[in-house]
Amino acid sequence: MSAPRHLTIIGAGLAGALLGILLRRRGWEVDLYEKRGDPRLRGYEGGRSINLALAERGRHALRAADADEAVMRHAIMMRGRMVHVDAAEPALQRYGRDDSEVIWSVHRGDLNLVLLELAQAAGARLHFDLGLAGVNFDSRVAVFADARDGSRREVPFRALVGADGAGSALRAAMHRVRDLGERSDFLDHGYKELEIPPDDDGGFRIEPHALHIWPRGHYMCIALPNDEKTFTVTLFLPHQAAAGDGPAFDQIRDTAAARTFFEREFPSALALIPAFERDWAANPVGQLGTLYLEHWHLDGRAVLLGDAAHAMVPFHGQGMNCAFEDCVALAGQLDAHPDLAGAFAAFEAQRKPDAAAIQRMALDNYLEMRDRVDDADYLLQRALELALQARHPGRFVPHYAMVTFMRIPYSLAMTRTDVQRGILERATAGRSTLDALDWAAIDADVLARLTPLEDVPA
Repeated sequence: MSAPRHLTIIGAGLAGALLGILLRRRGWEVDLYEKRGDPRLRGYEGGRSINLALAERGRHALRAADADEAVMRHAIMMRGRMVHVDAAEPALQRYGRDDSEVIWSVHRGDLNLVLLELAQAAGARLHFDLGLAGVNFDSRVAVFADARDGSRREVPFRALVGADGAGSALRAAMHRVRDLGERSDFLDHGYKELEIPPDDDGGFRIEPHALHIWPRGHYMCIALPNDEKTFTVTLFLPHQAAAGDGPAFDQIRDTAAARTFFEREFPSALALIPAFERDWAANPVGQLGTLYLEHWHLDGRAVLLGDAAHAMVPFHGQGMNCAFEDCVALAGQLDAHPDLAGAFAAFEAQRKPDAAAIQRMALDNYLEMRDRVDDADYLLQRALELALQARHPGRFVPHYAMVTFMRIPYSLAMTRTDVQRGILERATAGRSTLDALDWAAIDADVLARLTPLEDVPA
C-alpha cells in the first residue's frame, strides 16, 4: 500500500492484541485502544471469564505471531470429556485418537496478559482507560472517553478495526452510517460460574486433563482446569422455568435454594466447591447469544472481526479460535490488496461463510453436550464414527476432528458433518451394537458420498 500503513484497533482483548502483533510483524503502525484499565497493573477486568479451549486453529494463529510458546506455558491439556452421570464412575470420551489430538484449557485473563506484553514488545502502542465514544467517519476522527477523569480525546485515524467484543462500540458507530443488518438471537439459557480450588496438598481435586461435564438434559455443568490447579465450573441453566422443562435460574432465589439444587442434581460437583455460597452470590448470571451481521465493514474506513462481527455461544470452544483465524485472514488480505476497502471486502467475503457455519455448529454442540453425551444412540454412533475413521482414513474424518484438529474452512467441516451424520444415522437405525452392522453397505455409502479430505497447509 502506498498510503501510510497505520491501523487503529478498538479493543485490546485477545483478538485485538493478537492482530496488533501480526500487523507489527508486517511493518504496520498500530494503536490499540481499550476502555478498561491496564490488566498488567490492575488485574484482569475482562467480561465473561468462561475458560477458553485452545485448538489447532488458534495455535496456528499464535505460531504466526510467535506467541505459541509463551501462551502454552499457561495451558492445560484436555484429552476429552469426562462425563459424570449419576453415581457411576466418570467415563472419558476422547476428543481424538490419542494425545496428538487434544485441546488446551487456558484462562482468558492469563492469555490476554501474555498477548498484551507481546504486542507492546512488538511495537504496538497501547492506550488504556479510553473507550470509544463516537466516530466522525467523514473527517476520520475518533473520540475516546477517558474513564479516569471523564475527559474526551479526539484521535485522527486512517482506518478502525473493531475487536471490541459482542457489545462493540465501533459496530454501533458504523451502524449509524450504514445499516449493518444486525440481528441477535439469545439463548433461553444463561450461565453462572463457580470454582473448584486446589486440594489440601495444592494439587488438582479431579482429573486435570479433561473437560468435565455433568449432563442433565435441559441443563448441565462443566469444569475446565486452570494452571493454578483450580477448575472453573460453569452451570448452564434456563433463565426461566417452562412447563415440564425442569429447574431455572428464576426458581433459585437465594444461596440456600442453590445448594439444595446442587445437592439434588450435581452432588459430586458440589462436594468439590467448598466456597459454593460465596461463589454463587458473587457471580452474576451471564447471557448467551449469537450475533449475526449482513455487513462487517464500512468501505476502507472500518472493519469488524471476532465477537464484534459474529459472537457465538461457547459450546464448541471455537469463539476465540475463530477470532484468531480472523486476525490471520485480515492480515493476509491486507498483504494481498493495494487498498483498505479491497482488503476489508475480501476479508468479509472470506470469513463470513465460515463464521456462520461455526455459529450453527456451536448451537448444535450445546444440544449434544447437555442431551446426548450419555445417550446410547449417540455412543453407538460415536463408536461407528471412530471405526469409519480407521477404515477410511482421510475420507471419513470425525466432526470434532475437522473443527478442532484441522484448519479446513468451518463451512466445509459443516457440510461434511451433515453428510457423515446421515451415514451414521442410516447405519445405526434400529441397531444396538457395531457387530450387527452391514459393513459392506456402510463402506459403499462412505465411498459414494465422501471424497478424500486434505487439511490446509501449515
